[in-house]
Amino acid sequence: MRLLSATLFLTLLAAACTANAAPLPAPQQVDIPAAASLTLHAQLYKPAGEGPFPTVIALHGCGGLGGQSEPVQPRYRDWAEQLLKTGHAVLLPDSYGSRELGPQCQVKERRVLARRERVADINATRQWLLRQSWAARDRISLMGWANGASAVLWAVRPQSLSRSAEPDFRSAIAFYPDCRISSGLGWSTRVPTLLLIGAKDDVSSPSACRQVVEGARGRSALARIVVYPGAAHDFDRANLPLRAITGSDATLPERGHIGTDADARKDSQQQVTEWLAR
Repeated sequence: MRLLSATLFLTLLAAACTANAAPLPAPQQVDIPAAASLTLHAQLYKPAGEGPFPTVIALHGCGGLGGQSEPVQPRYRDWAEQLLKTGHAVLLPDSYGSRELGPQCQVKERRVLARRERVADINATRQWLLRQSWAARDRISLMGWANGASAVLWAVRPQSLSRSAEPDFRSAIAFYPDCRISSGLGWSTRVPTLLLIGAKDDVSSPSACRQVVEGARGRSALARIVVYPGAAHDFDRANLPLRAITGSDATLPERGHIGTDADARKDSQQQVTEWLAR
């Protein structure tokens, strides 16, 4: 009976804490001047107060930023809300909607390329942030998924440094980017960069991403890869814990704990939080 009472008390306490928790702020649309007379529409999640706040520029995948009835898809909204809890502002530029384009996943000849238009969007967004009093100029980081993650890898290369926007990015995080082109170009990064990918990803290439990170050692800023043995592409739609495997050794995934997409999703939250706190 005492055990039951204690359990009931803890349940009611947790419910009360949840009910009393302050609601997270809704996103607001901001317009960012970009190249070629383009106005880049973006969704901004910002903590309450005047700041300055560390800020994450978050790059959507090929499916686009929003859905049919919402400006931000649940996956990106969930990540933005997680980052808000750690005191970060999150700015999500809409690379497709701003150009009146829909999802680009099945488009053979894309008009918006990760290495060109999306890098330009990143640079325009950073320049806009550097003019905002609420944004910490030296704490602007990048985070992207799939096609957006590929854009992140292009944007942090030493060759992509924009001299007109200082200081540089604080760090970068790429969820399951397509590393195949970068692996053949001798990729390196000028800012600390974290790659997160599932060993069972049959869309991107885990082996190419390991090659990218391994090849950058000794001639680049810190680059690190986390490979989740049981996870596939888009693993961060799930929600339970896993002990991650890190490194670039191709044999590591087979020696590790076989987790699920949900496991990898939970662990990636910790990885992202720790990387941004560096």
